[in-house]
Order: sequence, then structure tokens, then C-alpha cells
Amino acid sequence: MAIPFLGRLALYEYPLLVVSFTLAWLEYIISIITMFLPDSVIKLFTITTRQIYSLFNIAQGEKQYYYKGEDLTTEEHDVMTKLIYSDNIEQMAEIFGYTIDNHIVKTKDNYLLNIHRVSKPGPQRPSNGKIVYLHHGLLMCSEIWMTMLDKNLNLPLVLYDLGYDVWLGNNRGNKYCQKHIYHSVKSEQFWNFSLDEFAIFDIPNIIDYILTTSNINDKLTYIGFSQGTAQVFGSVSINNDLNEKIDQIIAISPATTPHGLYSKFLDIFVKASPNVIYLLFSRKVLMPSVLFWQRIMYPPLFNSSIDMSNYLLFNWKSLNISEVQKLCSYGHLYSTTSVKTVVHWFQIMKNKNFQMYFDRYNYSGYYQPMSYPLKNIKIPIHLIYGNQDSLVDINVMKNQLPTKSTTSVEVDGHEHLDNIWGSDIGDRVFKHVLHYLGEDKPNGSVQY
Repeated sequence: MAIPFLGRLALYEYPLLVVSFTLAWLEYIISIITMFLPDSVIKLFTITTRQIYSLFNIAQGEKQYYYKGEDLTTEEHDVMTKLIYSDNIEQMAEIFGYTIDNHIVKTKDNYLLNIHRVSKPGPQRPSNGKIVYLHHGLLMCSEIWMTMLDKNLNLPLVLYDLGYDVWLGNNRGNKYCQKHIYHSVKSEQFWNFSLDEFAIFDIPNIIDYILTTSNINDKLTYIGFSQGTAQVFGSVSINNDLNEKIDQIIAISPATTPHGLYSKFLDIFVKASPNVIYLLFSRKVLMPSVLFWQRIMYPPLFNSSIDMSNYLLFNWKSLNISEVQKLCSYGHLYSTTSVKTVVHWFQIMKNKNFQMYFDRYNYSGYYQPMSYPLKNIKIPIHLIYGNQDSLVDINVMKNQLPTKSTTSVEVDGHEHLDNIWGSDIGDRVFKHVLHYLGEDKPNGSVQY
């Protein structure tokens, strides 16, 4: 058996390796402790942080609220506070006067996925007969699409008001999809999935359900963010019938073969064998204790921890996302997934190839992983990416995808998360989304 690190790391990297092992096991110990904490204790922490937040965030004045140089009206502060402490997407939609209808999709391998359909109380707006399906990224859930302080910057609500039948998907294992017909969420069998299962089961099964339930069109438009784009690329490439069920793919901050991690400290994990990563994090859920810290930490402090993590991992500085918007969005950033999914991404990054998950060795020795045949995609693909996004290798991506049916738009100065949470996404991102959807005015401008 090969030794994963010997001969492959510089001397200065070994101390980092020891520290990384220590932090990983510390996270494991914390997750065990939090598992046994009574709900009453967790609620006490949560109430305490809310009181601290109220004391430090509100400045005296005539119905004006202040946070790090940003003036908010009473109404804006109320929306911000409600978004921060919303427990689910139903509460988030309700803030803006919309409702969420929940639907359960049973996959062919017996997972139960909770997906959402946007609606609104009262008289229904005229339908344009078109369906859009939005899907989130890695370590996320459907809530990422509904965190903007300005209602008109929440893409699902914008599309609903334009007459679209709007659906939001969720991956197995995130907060909305922790149910299997046979396996307990506490078992290794439940968490034994990677990008392959998203592509083989989740995406096609959800699309079939949406088209059958909506019954207004035989095709839909898929809008994905980050891993949500990789999932649909992989899914369409191996499920040829999806070419007849999706009219176009709009890929926001697309990802298929990321450059890798910015931090040398964490790049060690990319070089490691899967067995080492499984030893550190188990073969179940990845870092469940994040949910505990998210609940008990003072929100601006949690913001800072997210910013620091994003910088160390990807060199993101988040300059296009306001501090107030971070408060609204970061609390809904993390949702659970399997360790195996992250291992799969590490394999993709290391081999610079958008490939299926593989065990490095089988009984016959080393074998070549199977690549997703992305050239099989026949439908139009539109890439919207930031030129400061360290996760997007746009040249590699264009070479992987069909040349004739792929277009791309570069958003200058944007990083990965800027394309869904940046203060200028209306003019610089959604404008392109609506253009691809055909929402152009006669004079050539985009209706936004």
C-alpha cells in the first residue's frame, strides 16, 4: 500500500499536515459533544446571541439602523433581521409576501428529496407557460436563492413575477433531504454518495417530477449555481433523454474542473488519498458542527469566520458583497453533504478532469477513472462567470463543453459568490439570465 504523503510534501508542509489532522479531530470531538447537548442549552445560546446582536447592531436615531457604515431604514432592518433568523425557505419567502409549496421526489435509489415551488397568496399572476428550475451549489441548499435584502434581487421571485413556474431543487443529504426509504440518516449507507448520484438520480428524477406536476410545458430551463452546474452537465451527458427535457442551461459561476485550493495548508488534502480524508472526517456527513456554531455565534463574528475561510480556501475577498448582505446570506450558506462528495471534488481537482468518483485501487491494481462525456450535451449552454473567480478555469471548461452550443459572459471583478449575492447582480448577472430567457424589450434592453 502506498504511503500518501511520503516523498510528496516539502519539509514545511509536514507541520501543516499535523495541524490539519489536529483540527479535523477537534471538529469531530466538537460534533460529538454538540450531538448530546440538550435542545434547551442550544436554544439558550441562540437567544443570548440574538440579544447581543440587538444590543450591538442598533444605533440610536430616528428609525435609522447602522451597521459598519451602512444606513438601514426601519423596514430594511426588519427584513434583515427576519432573514438572519429564518429557519427555512418558507419563512424567507413569506418575508417578501410569497409562499413555498413543498414537494417530495422519490429517487430511483430510494432517497426522498424535498423540492420547492414558488407561489403567492391571492389572485395568481398570468403564466407565460415556461418552467425554470434553480439548483444550488456544494454545501448549500435552496435557501441561497432567497437571501437578498432587496426583494427584486432574489432571482426566483423576479422570475415568478414575470410569469414563470419556478422550482427550487435540493440535493440528497442537505437540510431538506435527509430521508431514505431504508437507510437511517445516521448510517454510512445513507451518506455513501458523490456527484455521480446527483447526476444519475437526483437531477433527472427531479426534472421528470417537475415536468409531470407542472404540466404546462414539455421542457424547462435549468439555472444552476456552482456545483449545481456541474451536476446538470454530468447528468445530461449520461442521460441522453434530458436533451429533450431541458431547453437550455444557464450556468452561474460554473464549476467542472476548479483550479484547486488557494491555501497550501489545505492543498495537502487534495494530494491525500481518500482513505486519509475518510480517516479524518468519517464516511458520513461533512463537518456537522458548523450548524451548531452557526446557531450560537454572534452573526458578524460568524461572517468574519466565513470570510476568513473563503480567503484561505479560494482567495476570495468578497468586496462586492456588503456587510449587511453577508449577515442575510452567510447564515444560509452552509448545508450538509457527504464527505464522499468532497473527496470526489478533490479527485477532480487533482486530475484536472471532470470525472466520476473512483477508488484508487481495485483488486487488479490502479485503473483509469471514467470521464463525463460532456460533448454529448446537445442543448444550449450559457456560462456566466466572474473573472476573479479562482474556482472557474474557463478555458478548460470551454474545451470540455460543446463548442457550437456554448456561450459565455465574463463579469469583471466578480468572484464566485458575487454572482448570487453581490450588490450589482441585477445589472451585471440577472440581466444576462433574463436575456437568455428571452425577456428583452423591443429596444434591445433587458426587462429588469
